[in-house]
Amino acid sequence: MDRVEKSKEKYNQLFGDGVPAAYATDPDFQDILSRFIFGEVFYQGNLDDKQRELITLVVLATNQTLPQLKAHVGAALNVGLTPIEIKEAVYQCAPYIGFPKTLNAISEINEVFKSKNIVLPIESQKQVEENNRFDKGLAVQMEIFGDVITKMHEGAPSNQKHIQEYLSSFCFGDFYTRFGLDLKTREMLTLCIVSALGSAEGQVKSHVQGNLNVGNDKETLITAITHSLPYMGFPRTLNALNCINEVIPKN
Repeated sequence: MDRVEKSKEKYNQLFGDGVPAAYATDPDFQDILSRFIFGEVFYQGNLDDKQRELITLVVLATNQTLPQLKAHVGAALNVGLTPIEIKEAVYQCAPYIGFPKTLNAISEINEVFKSKNIVLPIESQKQVEENNRFDKGLAVQMEIFGDVITKMHEGAPSNQKHIQEYLSSFCFGDFYTRFGLDLKTREMLTLCIVSALGSAEGQVKSHVQGNLNVGNDKETLITAITHSLPYMGFPRTLNALNCINEVIPKN
């Protein structure tokens, strides 16, 4: 199939047999969009459609492009993602984009779920309690980043040690420890989230290394960032690829 045929087949798989509304007003633009995203990008690299839709959801949540997020929640269900996986992917955004934007995204997800008679709230995926969230979060943090975490805790100024504690207990304890998504998936999604922010190159590089440490290879990371391209644009994509190439200089 050429990219035109591929785009039609992929679009129907994701969204059904309907025609995008933009064809009524901006058919040229919609052709460019559909053929690039669904005829090219979706076929580049080594990720499956479930992984691609998870990436799409977190980048759209990061950018707060909520109408498109809502459409892709339906697409995510159509390719076989569970409500738990969808929710966990968007929950994973909270430490990086903040609670208000994450709540906006969750509201869109809930609307789709209600329209499809998916009962809310969904089953809890929590694994930590008040007395162990720091320790469990620190353990995950160490698994991803290694001994550098100990140095970060020890080297933090006394008036900023609470930030390192928040990272361990909140970011990694409250979120990374949850069921629903495995560690490799969470770390890949985090790389896409911080790449979409556009001004966090230090964190992008850290999470490139973190991805390597949990078993995601360079090809996977390049594919993940390539899949993010239509949603975050070339400047942020090129910055992320530069970070990947700097951390992993060989092929």
